[in-house]
Amino acid sequence: MLPFDFDYYKPASLKEAVDLYQNLSQQGNNPMFISGGTELITLGRIDLVYTEAVIDLKEIAESKVMQFSGEHLVLGSSVTLTELGEENLFPLLSKTASEIADRTARVKITLGGNICAQIFYREAILPFLLSDSQVVTVGPEGVKVVPINEIFRKQLQLSPGEFLVQIATEKRFIDAPFYTFKRRQQWYTGYPLITIAALKIDNEIRVALSGLCPFPFRSQLVEAALNNKGMPEAERVERALASLPGPILDDVEGSANYRLFVLRNLLLDVLESLDKA
Repeated sequence: MLPFDFDYYKPASLKEAVDLYQNLSQQGNNPMFISGGTELITLGRIDLVYTEAVIDLKEIAESKVMQFSGEHLVLGSSVTLTELGEENLFPLLSKTASEIADRTARVKITLGGNICAQIFYREAILPFLLSDSQVVTVGPEGVKVVPINEIFRKQLQLSPGEFLVQIATEKRFIDAPFYTFKRRQQWYTGYPLITIAALKIDNEIRVALSGLCPFPFRSQLVEAALNNKGMPEAERVERALASLPGPILDDVEGSANYRLFVLRNLLLDVLESLDKA
């Protein structure tokens, strides 16, 4: 049980959700958007989240979309990780999402909930960073469509009252060769030590990481080093490691040095898998 009470709202439209947030904010109720609600329960129990009003987005039609539209795949923020895996419309995303939490949790965790979470990992963002996807949000200023690599800087940069509705990805990225792997300290349990996702597009490898730093990221400097085919693979990887942002996590899941050791081997696996793809 949560140590606080809250009012619960389930809007049926984007406008109703935005209006609710503004009205509840003006009343001082500290409203919170949810779709799956797993983070509210998890963090609320340990006093890291508090709200007096919950706005549940999962019944809004636009947030439940999972379809191709022209040359793009459009995925709604309320689609669950389980649904992503079952439909498998974006194999890199499906494989990456299938390793998040456990099977019973993936039924409830949504795409938007994972991407907008407070937890470090947020692995579902990785395939979209690699794919130059477009993010659709709505808030008091209306609907916005923004490239993900402009709006995601350590976390999704949303204004108060603004929420994620959909993410659109070009088909050419969905069909590209990919590699993804989640390394835990123990093989099947616990939080990830590192999750890596990579794809090859326009004859270049792109890489995004979660669990290495306190935020998921894609780095052009890392990619430039990996794609320098004039050097041996081992040297390319060492230059990539020298280009990482900081800080490197050092916690009970694994030391910073151990994380770098694991990443070194994962990057070699990426090159072996995708260099000639």
